[in-house]
Amino acid sequence: MFPDSINEGMQVKNRISKIKNIIEGKLKRYYGRSFENASSEEMFQAVAMSIRDIILERGVKANETLEKKGMKKLCYLSAEFLMGRALVNNMINLGLLREYRAVMTEIGYPFEKLEEQENEAALGNGGLGRLAACFLDSLSTLNLPVTGYGIRYEYGMFCQRIIEGQQTEVPDDWTAQGDIWEIERRAEQLEVHFDGMVEEVWTDNGLTVVHKNYQTVMAVPYDMPVIGYDSHVPATLRLWRAECPAVFDLHSFNKGDFVCMLQQKELAESISKVLYPKDDHINGRMLRLRQYYFLASATMQCLVREHKKMYGDVRSLPEKVVIQINDIHPALAIPDLMRILIDAEGLGWDEAYDIVSRMFNYTNHTVMQEALAAWPEQLFKTMLPRVYAIVSEIDERFRQRLCKSYPDDRDKTARMSIIAYDEVRTANLCVAVCNRVNGVSQLHGRILKSRTFRDFYVMFPGKFTAITNGITQRRWLAAANPALCELIYDHIGDQFIRDCRELERLKPYVDDRRFLDDFAHVKQQNKKRLSEYMQKRQGIALDPGSVFDVQAKRLHEYKRQLLKVLHILHLYRRFTENDHFTLPRPVTFLFAAKASPAYWRAKSIIHLISVVSALVDSHPRTRENIRVVFLENYNVTLAEHLIPAADISEQISTAGCEASGTGNMKFMLNGAVTLGTMDGANVEIFERVGKENIFIFGADAQEIDRIGAENSYHPKDYFDHDEHIREALSCLVDGTLPGVGKDQFQDLYRSLLYGDYDRADKYYLLYDFDAYRTAFEKIMGAYNDTPSWTRKAAVNTASAGYFSVDRTIEDYNRMIWGLDSI
Repeated sequence: MFPDSINEGMQVKNRISKIKNIIEGKLKRYYGRSFENASSEEMFQAVAMSIRDIILERGVKANETLEKKGMKKLCYLSAEFLMGRALVNNMINLGLLREYRAVMTEIGYPFEKLEEQENEAALGNGGLGRLAACFLDSLSTLNLPVTGYGIRYEYGMFCQRIIEGQQTEVPDDWTAQGDIWEIERRAEQLEVHFDGMVEEVWTDNGLTVVHKNYQTVMAVPYDMPVIGYDSHVPATLRLWRAECPAVFDLHSFNKGDFVCMLQQKELAESISKVLYPKDDHINGRMLRLRQYYFLASATMQCLVREHKKMYGDVRSLPEKVVIQINDIHPALAIPDLMRILIDAEGLGWDEAYDIVSRMFNYTNHTVMQEALAAWPEQLFKTMLPRVYAIVSEIDERFRQRLCKSYPDDRDKTARMSIIAYDEVRTANLCVAVCNRVNGVSQLHGRILKSRTFRDFYVMFPGKFTAITNGITQRRWLAAANPALCELIYDHIGDQFIRDCRELERLKPYVDDRRFLDDFAHVKQQNKKRLSEYMQKRQGIALDPGSVFDVQAKRLHEYKRQLLKVLHILHLYRRFTENDHFTLPRPVTFLFAAKASPAYWRAKSIIHLISVVSALVDSHPRTRENIRVVFLENYNVTLAEHLIPAADISEQISTAGCEASGTGNMKFMLNGAVTLGTMDGANVEIFERVGKENIFIFGADAQEIDRIGAENSYHPKDYFDHDEHIREALSCLVDGTLPGVGKDQFQDLYRSLLYGDYDRADKYYLLYDFDAYRTAFEKIMGAYNDTPSWTRKAAVNTASAGYFSVDRTIEDYNRMIWGLDSI
């Protein structure tokens, strides 16, 4: 094992020799192989182990320092961690990428082949999980002590396949070959209890609450080290796997109670099986509630056990641990820590509540009401009887405060209560109890105060803040776009990898002709790289000479992929009905998105994209000028190829609906120009690049709120009076679309014009259609002026430093956590 100071004390040649010897040793000791006869999998494992050893050694030293100094640490809870492949990112952060490339060259093994051997842990759905991964990278980079806690889903999200134009979900067994980065800690497993009943028993020590006849699930921890850039303090990602208790119940077996035993095994194994199981039925809802409590309870038990081992007294918890809840899913950690402090540690209610309220903080990631989880009260009470009793007590005491503050306003009390209308509202629980509540962009923070949690803000104005999201330049520039990274390095050095604000030093070069030529060349090379990747991955040949117009994000109506599709149908009409209509350049419209398995309308939009692709390809004029491509199974690896290649970044959500977005930041960093609304972090991108380097259209959040409150928007009027809207929308039902019946997309058509369970066009697609059409014409005209366009792209990259997750973490630490760097 080479020493921790490898980058400082050894010459490059010696480091290469040392690394080569270590890898060769791993192959011999673990697999009985040499470089010449090792399989691809064995080569990957040996290289990864050599990297993992360095990280683990640093982790041991960091933990020793942490324990010796008694430093405060962060507990970060998230249902998602979308980590992506770790090998190359770890090499970059350790400063060893060049050396490992040299070793692979020396032994004649393609470095790219090494990368391809690594499975991607699909433990997230999109921005939420990717943000959590970026947080761990940054916390380690800043040498701040943290453990992230999540679930070790066996199948992650799902592997998306597009079959006959429609999304099909296939299990993504990312652990089939094991995971070299994780370490099983079976000796540290814990019990999590479900169902049963609660009894109050009086003893000599007073009233004791006993949970009886419960079902037990074992939570087995798997630790994954996450190293930041030039860091000596690796973060730890602890993932919990659910298992049936190992003790065999011979008594039940001999009684013939096989069904009960099978049910217990099925219950345990289902919990960590799949991320976000379908919840459009009661069994799905029950499973999700079990998952979220499993994560919360295992983590809180672990936290208390480790704290007692180190410090003895749980009363010092707030001085040594701060807890961040990443979105609403882990909210049950709040009442479960109360349960542990009261039932297991013997604290009184007031003392336990004081500890909990000083430890927890809540990050809200959405203003969509359906995403602010509320659980059926009876289901919650039956599955989690003791936790329900604690939540009920928190609610009762909170109601008393509300009644004193608003004695004559029962409606407000009901809105703010944690339990009301036969529901348990975990969002209200978080806001009522947590020390801080933050939004993830400045606009989102304002919306939380003015709309989503307005009543709470009036009562607790000091709780609320806004911290704009960020991304890690290590993953999204150094790893994803090495050519651009090298160009930047040649002009301003390599400090931007640690401090992204250094990118500001590029601004003098945005008027340098040679720099802009090189910048444009890098973009073109990245477009060719994506084209080659998609040919290999999906058998699709892309034209690198066309404009790459990209919309890559989770499929949801508010993100308005359907608006883009309607615009493409508009272009189809223009091309086929007017021989003189043209675009300045051919355009490839690239879509990448997964739809939740139960979200049938989102899946219908994916089907529509595929059908429109066939329609565009069927006509000679459109085939020459535009192309529509859906990239299946969008994940981190695909994003690392797609984002550097994008010319136009489509960020067209309905204003006031997108909390922040991080894809917009990744595209910006890689020199794409945004076409978007004034929503989420787009507002702050606009402020930093200037109006001449971004293309904004449509209603802003205030206008959307106004017309919604006035009920003055009638989409049928827009359909009747705007021929462009009428022609595009009619394509959905008039037989224009090939290979489908006229009624195939009737639901989408009616949802925009007439509504169904909700108002028509509730995300204002037709309202913004004309503004979007005009903005697209402007951005295409701008692209045709190559020098001016390249300057816009370079300005976006040079202005992206603010959106580094390092700045985000610094803000969290200054405003909320109060951690000291090791």
